[in-house]
Amino acid sequence: MSVGAETASTAGTAESASREFTADEMMTIAASRSLRDGTACFVGIGLPSTAANLARRTHAPELVLIYESGTLGAKPDQLPLSIGDGILADTADSVVSVPEIFNYWLQPGRVNTGFLGGAQVDKYGNINTTVIGGDYDDPKVRLPGAGGAPEIAASCQEVLIVMRQSPRSFVESVDFVTSIGYGRDGGERDRLGLPGRGPVKVITDMGVLEPDPQTRELTLTHLGPGVDVEQARAATGWSLRVAEELTVQQPPTEAELSVLRELKATTGKGDSQ
Repeated sequence: MSVGAETASTAGTAESASREFTADEMMTIAASRSLRDGTACFVGIGLPSTAANLARRTHAPELVLIYESGTLGAKPDQLPLSIGDGILADTADSVVSVPEIFNYWLQPGRVNTGFLGGAQVDKYGNINTTVIGGDYDDPKVRLPGAGGAPEIAASCQEVLIVMRQSPRSFVESVDFVTSIGYGRDGGERDRLGLPGRGPVKVITDMGVLEPDPQTRELTLTHLGPGVDVEQARAATGWSLRVAEELTVQQPPTEAELSVLRELKATTGKGDSQ
């Protein structure tokens, strides 16, 4: 499969050979597989929300979805368009105030997984959703900003990041650290004494990157079906390291694809960012 190809397919069984799926579908399904049943997930809007809702409909029916607006245990029957979408409150186990979400649930470490996206991510897992180019007061592009992402990145027990991979979005050093991963040098998170582990996976349309246990630099550990190492490196704005034991992701099952496509058909926005 060439980078940016509209569809990808994989050889193997007759079933898998007949399946066709986009790189975005593979990324969303891979992200959903990373969520464990029975855990609590603080969900960002966009690709993270699509993947989390897919997980709840497939292998993790007891996954507890938490949105920044104060909804605990939301079970939307369509993809929410924002954290303030009424369907979240309508289907939640409980709705609490925003201060309670942060002060009682998030900051004390009661949320297992934070699920985030961004405009830029760097080799130490720092996320930028604030400014691109120039300085803070006079940037080339001013982005929507932080929302609750900095607290999610700092306080969740672990963080998953899902983003489409390109040299513009995967940069050696982000223009602004909105949400900390491991800091500018890989060791800043430990020095700050932040409670959460930080980003444990960055899931992309090329594969999966994970932090090196010593340096915390993101390293390619899994390739998407049909993707090769050089394609992944070409889509990265730094000299991407590759794990010695590089594996290929399992392609989507028929059931995963069916559920994902039904889910995305419930809203006009899908998982667009």
